[in-house]
Amino acid sequence: MKYEVVIGLETHVQLKTLSKMWCGCANLYGAEPNTQVCPICLGMPGVLPVPNAEALRLTALTGFLLNSEVPSKAKFDRKNYFYPDSAKNYQLTQLDMPSTQGGFVEFEMGDELARVNITRAHLEEDVGKSTHFSDYSGVDFNRAGVPLLEIITEPEISSPNMAFEYLNALKNILQYGGVSDCDMEKGQVRCDLNVSVRSLGQKELGAKVEIKNMNSFSGARRALEYEISRQVKVLSEGGLLRQETRRWDDEAGITDSMRTKEEAHDYRYFPDPDLMPHTPSQEWHEQVRACVVELPLARKHRLMADYQLPSGDADVFVGDPALGDYYEKVAKGVKNPKAVANWVINTLQAKMTESGLGLPDLRFDPSAIGELVNLVEGGQINSRIAQEVFLEMFNSGQNPAVIVEAKGLLQVSDSDELGQMCRDVIVANPGSADDFCNGKTAALNFLKGQVMKASQGKANPQLVGELLEQILNE
Repeated sequence: MKYEVVIGLETHVQLKTLSKMWCGCANLYGAEPNTQVCPICLGMPGVLPVPNAEALRLTALTGFLLNSEVPSKAKFDRKNYFYPDSAKNYQLTQLDMPSTQGGFVEFEMGDELARVNITRAHLEEDVGKSTHFSDYSGVDFNRAGVPLLEIITEPEISSPNMAFEYLNALKNILQYGGVSDCDMEKGQVRCDLNVSVRSLGQKELGAKVEIKNMNSFSGARRALEYEISRQVKVLSEGGLLRQETRRWDDEAGITDSMRTKEEAHDYRYFPDPDLMPHTPSQEWHEQVRACVVELPLARKHRLMADYQLPSGDADVFVGDPALGDYYEKVAKGVKNPKAVANWVINTLQAKMTESGLGLPDLRFDPSAIGELVNLVEGGQINSRIAQEVFLEMFNSGQNPAVIVEAKGLLQVSDSDELGQMCRDVIVANPGSADDFCNGKTAALNFLKGQVMKASQGKANPQLVGELLEQILNE
C-alpha cells in the first residue's frame, strides 16, 4: 500500500524587543540565570501585566509580511497547565481572537514556486528554561515573559524537504522585516512538527504525532524523515498509530514517546481578566503597514531582472541583505553589473573574511568597485592588474584611477609596441614557436605568458594572442 505524508508546523519566534511582553525586564540573552526577572514575569500575586507596544507592532507587521489579515480586535487568554518552567501555572497566549489570521509564504523548491498557507500567527509569552543535571534540575526564568510569536501552518506540507525550505523562507522574511534576529543558537526560533501519514487517496488525516521543540531546521528535516518512516512501518505491519507527543533524539536519530497528545480543552482556556482586548485603529494599522519591506523572494526576482544576475548570485545577496544593499549601490550606473557581482562575491567577500573586516570597516566608497570594473571593461587595465589595484584600494582606500596612474598600470594596447614584444619572445623561444607551427596549439599559451611577463602584466592579453598567431602564421 502507498502512503502520503501530511505535515503542519508551529514555529515559535522571539520578537526583537528591548523588554519583555508584560514588564520592563530586559529581553536579553546570556545574562546570569534569574537576574532578568521581576514580580510580574514571575507571576507574583497582585501584579498586573502591561502589554509591550513594540511587540504588538511587530506582530501586526508580521501579519502584513505574511499576507495575513490583521483584525481590528485581538484578545489574550490564559492557557492553564502546571510545569516547572511556568511560574504562573498558566501561559498568556491567544486562542479564538489572535492578532493575525490566514496568510501564506511562497518559496522556491528547485525550479518550482511552492506556497504554504498560514492558519494564524498569535502573540504569547515565552516560559523559562529548564536545565537537567545528574541528580537535580534548575529553571532559569530570564526568558519567561519574552514576547513570542507562534506561526501555525495549514496541514499541507508534503515532505521533509518542503518543511525545511518553508522554515528557511519564513526565517528570511522575519529577518528582512526586522521582526526577529532568528538566532537559533540563542533559542530565538523553535518549532513543533505535526506529522501524520495516510493511505494514498484517503481524505481523513491519520493520527497526528507532534515532535516538540526542534531547535534546528536540519534537525527538523531529519526528525520528519525518521518519523514518517516509523509511521509507515507501523501501518504496513498492521499496527495502529495514536495521537501523541514525541521528542527527537538527534544523537540516536530517533523519536521517543513522551505522552499522549492533549486537546485544547485540557488547558481550560479563558480570557485573561487583567488584559483588555487589543483594538488598534485604522491609522495604527496603516502606520505599521508602511514598514513592510521588499521580501526575499521578490528581491531575488528583481535582482535577476534588473541586473541580469544568475540565480546563484542573487541568492547570495538575498541571503546577506547588507551585502545585497552594498552591491546595488555599486551596480547602479555600471555597464556590466554581472562583473560587479563577481567582484563583490568572489573578491571583496574573500578579502573581508581574510582580514576580519566588515562592510562598515571598508576604507573605500562602494562606487570605487564600480570604477574598477569600468576600467577593466573599458580596456584601461586587464583583470590581473585589476586584482593588484583592488588590493591597494582595500589597504589604502585610494581611488582605482589614482592607483593606476600613480603606478603606471595602464594596459598596453598599442599594436606596434606589443608586436615587437611578441617578436622578441618568439626569437627567445624558438622551440615553442616551432611547436605551435607543428600543430601544438597549447604552445601559444606559453608564448602569451612570456609576453605578459615582459610587459609586467600590462599587455592586453586578447590582443597579444591575436598578434602572436598572426606573426607565427606569416
